[in-house]
Amino acid sequence: MNIALIGYGKMGQAIEEVALRRGHSITCKISSRNLQDFNPRVLQWADVAIEFSTPESAYQNINQCLEIGIPIISGTTGWLTKKEEIEQKCKDLDGSFLYASNFSIGVNIFFEINKKLAELMNKYETYDVNIKEIHHTAKLDKPSGTAITLAKDIIERVDRKKVWTISAPTDKNSRNLYIESERTDPAPGTHIINYTSDIDDIQITHTAHSRNGFAKGAVLAAEWLVGKKGIFEMKDVLELG
Repeated sequence: MNIALIGYGKMGQAIEEVALRRGHSITCKISSRNLQDFNPRVLQWADVAIEFSTPESAYQNINQCLEIGIPIISGTTGWLTKKEEIEQKCKDLDGSFLYASNFSIGVNIFFEINKKLAELMNKYETYDVNIKEIHHTAKLDKPSGTAITLAKDIIERVDRKKVWTISAPTDKNSRNLYIESERTDPAPGTHIINYTSDIDDIQITHTAHSRNGFAKGAVLAAEWLVGKKGIFEMKDVLELG
C-alpha cells in the first residue's frame, strides 16, 4: 500500500515507522516546509492519505484529498466545526473519509466502556461525573479531542448533563460536564472518567504509554479503508458497537 503522509511531526514519523514495518511504502511526506509538494501530481501515486496536521490546516488538507479522489484518514483535532462540510463533500464526490479523535485500539474500546458505564449511571442521580485529561505540553488543543468524544458520549446517555465545559462547576448539581485539562511532560495521553458521590467513587482510566498505539491504529485504519467508499469511524474498523 502506498501512503501519503500529510503532517510529518511526531505522529507522522511514528506512523511512517509502523507503516514501513508492516510492508507499506510512503510516497510523500507533506509538512509546512514543503507545501509546494501538496498537489495532485505528487499525491496521484498514493492509495490512501493519513492526515495529522494542525487545526488550522486540516480542513483544507482533507478537502484537497477528496477533490483529488484519494481516500483519507484524519486524526487532527480542533477543526470539527467544519466536519459536516467535509462529510457532505465526501458524499458529493463519492469519496472515502475516516475521522477518529483517537486511533488507539485501547481508547476505542475505552469509548465503548464509557458508553456502557454512562447508561448504567444515568438513573443514579447522586453521582456527579467529570473528566480529566492529561497530555504533553506540545498538544495544541484543550480539551483533547478524545475527551470531547468521551464527554459527548456521556451527555447522550446521562440525562442530568447537557453540555461540556472547561470551567470548574461551583454547583455540585450543575448540568454542565466539567473537563479538566492538564499539560505536563512526558505524557502521551491519559483520560479519566470520575463518577463521585458522598458514599463512594467510580473511576475508569485509559493511559497511553507512547504514540505507537495511535500510529498502529491509524495504519490499520488505512489498510481497512482502501477500496471502500463512504464516511467511517474507527469503530467500523474494529467492529465495535
